[in-house]
Amino acid sequence: MSAVANGPDPEVFDLIVIGAGPAGEVVAGRAAEAGLSVAVVERERVGGECSYWGCIPSKTLLRPGDVIAAARRVPGAASAVTGEIDTPAAFARRDEMVGGYSDEGAVPWLLDRGVTLVRGRGRRAGPRRVGVGPARGVQPVEGAPAGPLPRRAARKAVVLATGTKAFMPPIPGLADVEPWDNRSATGATIVPRRLVVLGGGAVGTELAQGFRRLGTAEVSIIEGQPRLLAREEPFAGDEVGAAFEAEGITVRTGCRVTAVRRADAAGSGAASSSEHRRPPVVVTLDNGDELTADEILVAVGRRPAPEDLGLETVGLTPGRPVTVDNSLRAVGAQPATDADGPTEQGGQSWLYAIGDVNGRALLTHMGKYQGRLVADLVAGRRDAAGAVPVEVAGERLIPRVTFTDPQVAAVGLTEQAAREAGLPVRAVSVPTSGVAGSSVRGVGLVGTSQLVVDEERRVLVGATFTGQDVQELLHSATIAIVGEVPLERLWHAVPSFPTVSEVWLRLLETYGL
Repeated sequence: MSAVANGPDPEVFDLIVIGAGPAGEVVAGRAAEAGLSVAVVERERVGGECSYWGCIPSKTLLRPGDVIAAARRVPGAASAVTGEIDTPAAFARRDEMVGGYSDEGAVPWLLDRGVTLVRGRGRRAGPRRVGVGPARGVQPVEGAPAGPLPRRAARKAVVLATGTKAFMPPIPGLADVEPWDNRSATGATIVPRRLVVLGGGAVGTELAQGFRRLGTAEVSIIEGQPRLLAREEPFAGDEVGAAFEAEGITVRTGCRVTAVRRADAAGSGAASSSEHRRPPVVVTLDNGDELTADEILVAVGRRPAPEDLGLETVGLTPGRPVTVDNSLRAVGAQPATDADGPTEQGGQSWLYAIGDVNGRALLTHMGKYQGRLVADLVAGRRDAAGAVPVEVAGERLIPRVTFTDPQVAAVGLTEQAAREAGLPVRAVSVPTSGVAGSSVRGVGLVGTSQLVVDEERRVLVGATFTGQDVQELLHSATIAIVGEVPLERLWHAVPSFPTVSEVWLRLLETYGL
């Protein structure tokens, strides 16, 4: 199939994907490599939220502070750390990592695999039909056709991979102050002197610490739950909160914002730089306290984006995550019939939803995993009736990392979640810094490593590691849980000395092996 829209039979493809973020790219590329004709409709940039406004820019901005903090823990290196972070250089590196906010470097990956890229707003137009409207505010890439274009029809399936956008809670005055979201924060060109962060999940905690280390003098983080990272093990949020307080970040948990406004610019105090011209933000809490900052960053969750997907044309409710079964098929979608065009796929299995839009796991790597599954299902490499195990497609095996310092890396269930699921579990924990491999990395390291064990089956169902660079411990835990490796077998997986992975041996010994 031609890489542009004027090739032979341009309106009919085996597979049509709406959204070219990480999940959409993967399902399109893998399906094309399997021999299917594939079209991708993208309204913004190939690469999606993660590449330009999420994972990549945020971790790039966090990196300078992480390196300096790690060096300061190493005797002999600490004295060499002088001066402050070169913020313009950090922003320049961010711009480089996001390709200058252009997707010219990302498009060839799709085109080289024979995928047709259609620039425009994809919208459901009935079973196996996709309409394309103009993509507003996006510069077309040479070689990719621009909308509006004729409707497209899919022989086999349509995949929704449209992602999510930041949720803005209905707090009085919040919308009027034009708050930051993840896009504003990761794309910032200045460092505000004062910053209030609303939300103590992964996005809020990462960016709160990131801006503090980039030079923000006053950072306050507000979380309605009793602790930060409320969905993780309690010790994780407690350790991150203690680290934040030690760095001068104010942590307020168990409280909520009731109103937000911008102060009168006259006599309100200097902003962080001559570039920062907006009046300060005044944030009112439910206990009556007021906080003043130059900007407020809202990081309290995500919602499906965009809302105008035309889901109502196939019997689904717009504006909500698309409910899917364990084969990632949209539940309740109107069946396709022969009247909807030529078909090579069963009428009930023509619509899939992958990545953030289905609400199962709002993580890039899980969206990619779902893309691989669906590509194989549509291409006939897997049997939709039973080749995708419920426990694999479900929520119990999701690996996740919060890139704070200390980091929080977890997979599977927390101890509480396991007990609520009725599992007979026992949790064991040890200090992450209690092994030689950690000691050689520096002094003053903190962290905890914990395993959650199903006592009946004697396999792991959850693992959490906190500390410096613990993200590299996570995949071994993921393999152990997904593979249901018996503890007695796992005991023979010998960790190298001196590495932090020795914590595995300490955990198993603490369990009693």
